[in-house]
Amino acid sequence: MPTDRASGSESAAVGPGARSDARSGADAEHKNPFLVALGERVRALRSRRGLTRKAVALAADVSERHLANLEHGTGNASILVLLQVTGALQCTLAELIGDVTTSSPEWLLIRELLEHCEESTLRKVRIAVGEILGTGAGKVARNPRVALIGLRGAGKSTLGQMLADELGFPFVELSRETEKFAGCSVSEIQALYGMNAYRRYERRALEEAIRIYPEAVIATPGGLVSDAATFNVLLTHCTTVWLQADAEDHMKRVTAQGDLRPMAASKEAMADLQRILAGRAAFYSKADLQLDTSAQPLELTFHALRDLVRQAIALPA
Repeated sequence: MPTDRASGSESAAVGPGARSDARSGADAEHKNPFLVALGERVRALRSRRGLTRKAVALAADVSERHLANLEHGTGNASILVLLQVTGALQCTLAELIGDVTTSSPEWLLIRELLEHCEESTLRKVRIAVGEILGTGAGKVARNPRVALIGLRGAGKSTLGQMLADELGFPFVELSRETEKFAGCSVSEIQALYGMNAYRRYERRALEEAIRIYPEAVIATPGGLVSDAATFNVLLTHCTTVWLQADAEDHMKRVTAQGDLRPMAASKEAMADLQRILAGRAAFYSKADLQLDTSAQPLELTFHALRDLVRQAIALPA
């Protein structure tokens, strides 16, 4: 049976893995570009908020497999029907689903003006809008209320306490203040009431800290930047400093604290952490100042932070 032997030999040469790769390549070629882009946005949002796929699936009350399909650009053909309708109506998907920025002619005109602007232009617009609305977003003098932002393990608590002691300012650990508002721990807030409730408590805690302290050093939770409204409040009322660190240093420092949230149940903790960093970097970069806490030992890093802040808020040396 030479033919059978030849077929067997060819099957062995191709193998299950090779056939799987071929199928994956073929699937990739037939994926709808809109669904692929949608999946990428879902992944980016999940990373920015520091959530595992399992956590999002539980919160959304969908299966983890369904969410995985969504993130990989498959299994969500129903949204394509909406996309076809937008084409027929010559409108955007945002208009169809009722996004607030499509709710009036002025919103639509503003969207059209800004749609293709570069990031630097959008920043100027945001500051100009802040001045018009009186939010102080276009402040010239730096605020003596200093807020440290960045991922867990960047050194916000350690350096923040040292900086507050040096400047004679109160030190505010925003996560602790959030717990006071809620009357329970951060993990309990999220477990009992969900992430949206946690973000509401977090904003109330920030607004209260701003009301109470004209001068302070505030250490913020890493995920605060994922809520645009709260982040706007922070940028408006504080001199912000992004404490950066290498992914390896983030992991070592957090592990030393005995805390791996939200990667505790993940077998790919480092990859998860790097995705979170990538997802939030564009937001962290909006800070007034930046400092790499991996570049030198703690004492030298503190001196660099102290000098950076003193110069920024015009304090005497």
